[in-house]
Amino acid sequence: MKYFKFGLFFIAFFLISNDGFENTEIYSANSLQEKRDPPLVIPDDVKVIKDLVYSKPGERELKLDMFLPKDDSDVHPGIVFVHGGGWRGGNKSHFHRQAAYLAGKGYVGICIEYRLSGEAKFPAAVEDVKYAVRWFRANAKKYKVDINKIASAGGSAGGHLAAMLGVTEKSDGLEGKGGYLEYSSKVNLVVDFNGVSDMAVLRNIERANQAVTNFLGGSYKEMLEVYKKASPVNYVDKNDPPFLFLHGNKDTTVPYEQSVKLMELLKKAGVYAELYTGEGAGHGFFNRPPFFEPTLKRMEEFLDRWFE
Repeated sequence: MKYFKFGLFFIAFFLISNDGFENTEIYSANSLQEKRDPPLVIPDDVKVIKDLVYSKPGERELKLDMFLPKDDSDVHPGIVFVHGGGWRGGNKSHFHRQAAYLAGKGYVGICIEYRLSGEAKFPAAVEDVKYAVRWFRANAKKYKVDINKIASAGGSAGGHLAAMLGVTEKSDGLEGKGGYLEYSSKVNLVVDFNGVSDMAVLRNIERANQAVTNFLGGSYKEMLEVYKKASPVNYVDKNDPPFLFLHGNKDTTVPYEQSVKLMELLKKAGVYAELYTGEGAGHGFFNRPPFFEPTLKRMEEFLDRWFE
């Protein structure tokens, strides 16, 4: 029995978010059930296409998984899902559950991978997600996507990248050298789950600082301008799309104030922005009960409102 109890403690101790930042949240054995991610459910009217290659920076193939309605009699809004992982981990499966659900509601979702910090530093990941949006628009006719109704959604590091898709322009010099440059990489809506908005602030948070340093290629003192260039807060203007932020107010990895700050800047610029607060929730709260379904519904409501 003592070995069984130790095994439960061992599992509980190492049950951390798949976000890639250092995360010291420890769950008791009794709370393991409620902390588990809900299962992936593919609705009967949804088709899944896995491992489509959308870009080849160098010899690296970047792939995506697509979730789309089987009914292709009309065009549908699209969503680019960007996984978290501290820019150094994670994979394109992180948002499969959200993409599958929303495909059943009439959306075409692509869950993408991008170059991680261990293989390429900033702005490589930003260039990759921008390429994915352009690829989506270039292939819109094939997959029955409305090129004027493209949203981005991401969590943590992916929330940062999703936000960059909303606030940056072609003139900001982050498009990269890939193709489809005749198409815009700027999205029409942003859904940002506990994302990073100001890199400078994270340098003072021990569990996030190393991930930021790895992503940007150096410390704040060494690379002040790069930290500024990588921060969504420095690009906000009146031309940005509506934003939905979802953030736990007990997040000690990416502080709740990161979403509040970017939201306030957007509102000041005259851009619609709203914030769903996960009361008492920590980092990655949206992936599991009791917040998985409420955040999914809030996202659906937001998308439906602006893409009606």
